[in-house]
Order: sequence, then C-alpha cells, then structure tokens
Amino acid sequence: DVMVEYYGAPTPLNQVANVSVPDAMTIAIQPWDRTAINAIEKAIINSNLGFAPSNNGENIILNVPPLTEERRKELAKQAKGETEDTKIVIRNARQNGIKELKKLEGVSEDIIKDSEGSVQELTDKFSKICDEQLKNKEAEIMKV
Repeated sequence: DVMVEYYGAPTPLNQVANVSVPDAMTIAIQPWDRTAINAIEKAIINSNLGFAPSNNGENIILNVPPLTEERRKELAKQAKGETEDTKIVIRNARQNGIKELKKLEGVSEDIIKDSEGSVQELTDKFSKICDEQLKNKEAEIMKV
C-alpha cells in the first residue's frame, strides 16, 4: 500500500519499481526510472512501516528488523481474528445448506435429518481444522 508521488500522481510502488525479496530479512526495490528513487525512498519513510531504507543510487534496500514480542502478539491476535472470521463463514454455509435442505420437496424427513447431520459433521470437521491451523500458526509466530 505504499504510494509513490510519481510525476505528480500517487502511484503504487509495484507500478514504478521491481520489488523482490532476496532473503528472509531483506527487501530489494529496483526502480524502473532512476529519477524516482528519491520519491520511492520518501514514500517508504512516510508509510510508517518501520523500515529504514538505504539507497545506493540504483536500488533501495530495506532490512526487515526481527519481530518484537509485542508485534508477535499482535500478529497472533490478527491470526485469531482471521480464524474466527473463517469459522463464521463455515457456520453461514451450514445455515444455508440446512435452509436448502428444508426447501426440498418430495424428500422424506429422515433423509433431510440425516443430511442435516452430515452438514453438521462437515461444519465441525472444518471448524476443528481452523482451530488446528490457528494453533500451529500461533506457535510459528511466537517462536523466536
């Protein structure tokens, strides 16, 4: 979401430069137009991403600092929020499935009840998968 002031118009960074990741702790930005290097550097500083760009005249190098404990907790909280949003989508799909089952005509109530049970089993299965994935992701995020 870094916007660069490029010829008087705010332009996304990826439209004025090639952004690459040579290793896990470095981001390299190579502008297509070398005259835009100062504008890119200024945009990165103003974006409040916490990066200190270094400019060698042709490229901009961003060294990614190691995550602080506070940032790790914030990322874990964000992962939990995303998991909850996913579980809401799963529950909504269950409700829609049950509504559709109840609309069916000419099908016995036993078959509908069995199908509702199957829908609930799938809901439980995928909710459990979400919880497992969250547990793994939290462990990965909090690992120093």
